Amino acid sequence: MTDYIWYTSYGSNISYDRFMCYIQGGKPEGATRIYHGCEDQTPPLDQKPIEIPHELYFAKNAKVWNGGGVCFINPDKNHKAETLGNMYLIKRQQFIEVVQQENNAHKPTDINFERAKNQESSVIKENSWYGNLLCLGEKDDAPIFTFTNEGYLSGEINQPNHHYLKTIIKGLLATHQLSQSELEAYFLSKKGIDKGIITEVINQL
Repeated sequence: MTDYIWYTSYGSNISYDRFMCYIQGGKPEGATRIYHGCEDQTPPLDQKPIEIPHELYFAKNAKVWNGGGVCFINPDKNHKAETLGNMYLIKRQQFIEVVQQENNAHKPTDINFERAKNQESSVIKENSWYGNLLCLGEKDDAPIFTFTNEGYLSGEINQPNHHYLKTIIKGLLATHQLSQSELEAYFLSKKGIDKGIITEVINQL
């Protein structure tokens, strides 16, 4: 599986339909941005649920989600953290192009995968929202990667908007089959979100 990578999402790309906008292009429901997709638009070879040992939180003001906060994970490991994700087995070049789209990069992104695996993290684009590549291990002889900010954005905590949270919840329901009470408990343990918006979005589903 040397040509494949498990791309792990803990935010809106937990939703398969949302993630496919990165692969095949398109405009996600509730977002304002159109994604151009990858040169190779082959769907993921596989997908699996995953638990990530990093703390999830909401921060910054995302124009694509009408100014709401978006998900990040603290780059420091925390085995007590309960962060649920979905990982997709995609081609290495597809992963590089997903990283480029996530970081609004207008030129090819240079990723040293071996260094990132050995060091468990590697900054591939400085001062970018998702420019810090994290290696989460290996599955079926393919490395597991995700990305986040270079540091913990404690001064930029911000609540997500309804469309963003709805996208994540749909992905969690499909991937982890959580009940309503489990969903509420999951999000209430995260910084940057309150019970009001959680209950409101769940009741809209």
